Amino acid sequence: MQFPQSLSRNQLPLFDAFLASTIAFAEDPASQEETFSEVSLRGAAGHCLTLLAPMLRELSEKNDERWLTLIAPPASLTQSWLRDAGLNRERILLLQPRSGQSALQLAQEALKLGRSHTVVSWLHPLPQHARQQLEAAARTGKAQSLNISLG
Repeated sequence: MQFPQSLSRNQLPLFDAFLASTIAFAEDPASQEETFSEVSLRGAAGHCLTLLAPMLRELSEKNDERWLTLIAPPASLTQSWLRDAGLNRERILLLQPRSGQSALQLAQEALKLGRSHTVVSWLHPLPQHARQQLEAAARTGKAQSLNISLG
């Protein structure tokens, strides 16, 4: 059975409102101010790193003069892994917290300084207040905060 369709109507009315809201959302400057993202991976460490490699590679090649900073990465994320994964090691800082300093505090400091386009942390679990602190620090430094939760 076929239903006659009007050739003068390109979209169903149901989608008109959706498309209008999508366009308004894409043009909203506040929507472009997102400063925090989180990726959660579960499984074998090797598989998780394989999934992370393209994401980190893309960030290491970002057309930005600032650094990609990795805060307290897992022990398996070594200089040789970075090289084998094809990351631009000349644009990456690997930082470990000093004694008396947490990885969260170090990530906040790196974000606030604004010398990194993206600061990647491995904080698990990440409470809501810590997420808000990272967002605020990223806004201050005009950077992006990416938390990777491995489990």
